[in-house]
Amino acid sequence: MELVELARYLDNYLRVAAVGDAAEAVNGLQVANSGEVTRVGVAVDLNEATVRLAAEQGADLLLVHHGLFWGGLRPLTGRHYRRVAELLRHDIAVYSAHVPLDVHPDVGNNSVLARALGVTIRSAFGDHHGEAIGVWGDLAVPREALRDRLATLLGAAVKLMPFGPVTTQRVGIVTGSGGSLIRQAAEAGLDSYVTGEGVHHAYFDAEELGLNVYFAGHYATETVGVKALAEHLAARFGLPWVFLDHPTGL
Repeated sequence: MELVELARYLDNYLRVAAVGDAAEAVNGLQVANSGEVTRVGVAVDLNEATVRLAAEQGADLLLVHHGLFWGGLRPLTGRHYRRVAELLRHDIAVYSAHVPLDVHPDVGNNSVLARALGVTIRSAFGDHHGEAIGVWGDLAVPREALRDRLATLLGAAVKLMPFGPVTTQRVGIVTGSGGSLIRQAAEAGLDSYVTGEGVHHAYFDAEELGLNVYFAGHYATETVGVKALAEHLAARFGLPWVFLDHPTGL
């Protein structure tokens, strides 16, 4: 498949131009190749390890959630040079989708994780760069059962701060570093909130606002979207794909 055709499709499908995001996300095609895509490698992060894995797996497109430019503009020296040099040497293109992948109703991190947990999605919540980034819905289970369901689904250790009801009812999800949105979860009338990570004082936010809060790992919670997007591309275009796992444990 032609790279330009696939990139155009992804731009439209993910609404890249319309979705607000941090400037350093640089959503869309970040690195071109010689023009063809025959195998897609998907990863949470663009780094030296995932570039190496893509080359080993024969992928000519690396589809990621966190792309090349999170530190802003930097000289192509040291590790920044090594990343780009290996991409060019192996003729691997890079397409990155950050908030556009978080918020997508079908393949987005939040919607995919919610459905996998059994949440009946009702609406969006939580402002991030002008986007309603999270989803919330109904799920009535013991709060420890939700913790265990998360751990099994993601293969990750889950930290539960048990300050909401013993049985969950209104559950919100913002994958990744969503700890700063605990207050917004409470304001949305939620009693339980699933995210990846947060800062130290997030514990007191959960305690004083009366929410069950689950930290399931930034990396782990954001593996679901890139996989769902790859499955979508495989179904639509017949493109084979492979998940390039490079977990951080964070």
